[in-house]
Formats: sequence, structure tokens, C-alpha cells
Amino acid sequence: MTTTLDIANDLVALCKAGKFAECGEKYWAPDVISVEAGAPPGGDPVSRGLSEVRGKGQWWAANHEVHSVEVEGPYANGDQFVVRFKMEVTPKASGQRMTMDEMAVYTLKDGKIAEERFFYNM
Repeated sequence: MTTTLDIANDLVALCKAGKFAECGEKYWAPDVISVEAGAPPGGDPVSRGLSEVRGKGQWWAANHEVHSVEVEGPYANGDQFVVRFKMEVTPKASGQRMTMDEMAVYTLKDGKIAEERFFYNM
């Protein structure tokens, strides 16, 4: 039986390897909900379903240059786990390099991510 910690450890390993899209495709539920602390310009902070969550990730990748990523965790409890991401990025619109410090809370249902919720400290 796969546990929350098994899934969390695999997700962290994939992220540490730079395989962010792959870990989503592996673990997102078809009806996944992704909640950002802030919305992209003109967008909604809540993405629902695989298509919207994929689109959000594609928008982010297309609009940011990533210089470095550190991944910490996971920290598991029941059907949830937390991962910390520290990133050095340059938003292409501003050209100003910045540090993002982000916590992600993942909630599992039937071995898939039913919800992911992001908290920022920038």
C-alpha cells in the first residue's frame, strides 16, 4: 500500500530533479483544485481540473526565468503533506530578479492530489 509519505517523497524527488510537470501528471487527480495566494494578471487564483492546472503551470513557465530551486520536505500528516520551495526567478515582464519562498500544502484522495494550496513569502 502506498502511503502519503511515499507519494510525498516521490513528489519531492521529482521536483528536486526539476521534473515539476511530470510530478503533476503523475499525481494530480482529474478534478484537482490548485489555489494560489495570488492570481496571474487577469486570472483566477483557483484552477480547477487538469486542463486549468496544466495551463497555469504553462503560463508560469513561459513568463518566468528560473535560476535556482531548493526543495525542502516533505512534512506529512494524515492525507496531507507540505513542501517548501525556494526559488530565484526573474519575471519576464519586469526583468527584476527575485527570491520566492513558498509553502505548498497537498491534500490526497485515493492516492492522487485532490488539492494543492500555495502560500508565499516574497
